[in-house]
Amino acid sequence: MKQRCHAIARTGPPSAPRDQTGAALALAGSRHVWFDGVNTQTADGGWEHVSATELPRAGRQRLSWLRPDICGLKLDRPRIMGIVNVTPDSFWDGGDRMALADALAAARNMVEAGADILDIGGESTRPGAVTVPDAQEIARVVPVIEAIRQAGLNTPVSIDTRKASVAAAALDAGADMVNDIAALSYDSALAGLVAERGVPVCLMHAQGDPATMQKAPRYDDVLIEVFDELQDRITAAEAAGIRRDCIIADPGIGFGKNLQHNLTLLHGLALYHDLDVALLLGVSRKRFIGTIGKAPDARDRLSGSLAVAMHGAAQGVQILRVHDVCETRQALNLHLAMSKGSWNDT
Repeated sequence: MKQRCHAIARTGPPSAPRDQTGAALALAGSRHVWFDGVNTQTADGGWEHVSATELPRAGRQRLSWLRPDICGLKLDRPRIMGIVNVTPDSFWDGGDRMALADALAAARNMVEAGADILDIGGESTRPGAVTVPDAQEIARVVPVIEAIRQAGLNTPVSIDTRKASVAAAALDAGADMVNDIAALSYDSALAGLVAERGVPVCLMHAQGDPATMQKAPRYDDVLIEVFDELQDRITAAEAAGIRRDCIIADPGIGFGKNLQHNLTLLHGLALYHDLDVALLLGVSRKRFIGTIGKAPDARDRLSGSLAVAMHGAAQGVQILRVHDVCETRQALNLHLAMSKGSWNDT
């Protein structure tokens, strides 16, 4: 059994200097999150606590090195991915941006508010959603990406799709990366396309597909099972020719997980740095926030979404996928300033 290493993430000035002994190490190269202790999994499946200095050098390196740039963005601080859904049925903004002018205006507003990446999607993946034909999905997303580029917006664009034909059309139109909720398991041609184009790809964990995923999801140990399945998908991606420095992992909050599964994953989020790739977290306005925050309507879940996003930032997540860019940018700037005890806008 592979020994998994779960860094204990801490924010703020470290209690010991960050030096070559590893007494306090930056978590995944972060400027504001560090660790000096690690829970390691033992042969019997239990966990024991060790200091960072007791880890083998490979383990310290895996947990502490700065992840490679994604689309030219340095990942020493959290980056914000703004969601632009061009769908009639997404749970939050379905139908709001079906008109090209509305989608472009949303993208422009997000960039002005501080989005580092725009994520364009033409197929809803909410619980119960049905598959959209490739041609229809292409017709929804390609004009938006072309309009973004024609408007002179140079912000990196991600295409949120499971399908190789959609990804190819989006990349041809000016997209820079692929965000696949199926982790390259839905369309066998997508891995080869990503490898050929040499673009980043986000591999998300999901149990089941959108139509059925919330029908009694079950795990024996959700934290470990999601970790292992993501590790398997990373291995498969590399076997298909995708470079490791192009891979991002997403634990898939709300995708085939119930309330307790989501909370367990969020509580143990720092474990996923042991996958040795950048991490993306997408929690914006999801149902579990409404359940805990007593907000059945997604319109009332902004404050809860910000709370969970800042928890992700405190666990060293590199990319936060959100609907509310302006509010998340403000919260993140304050979180970083308080964590470091100082502020500079760089």
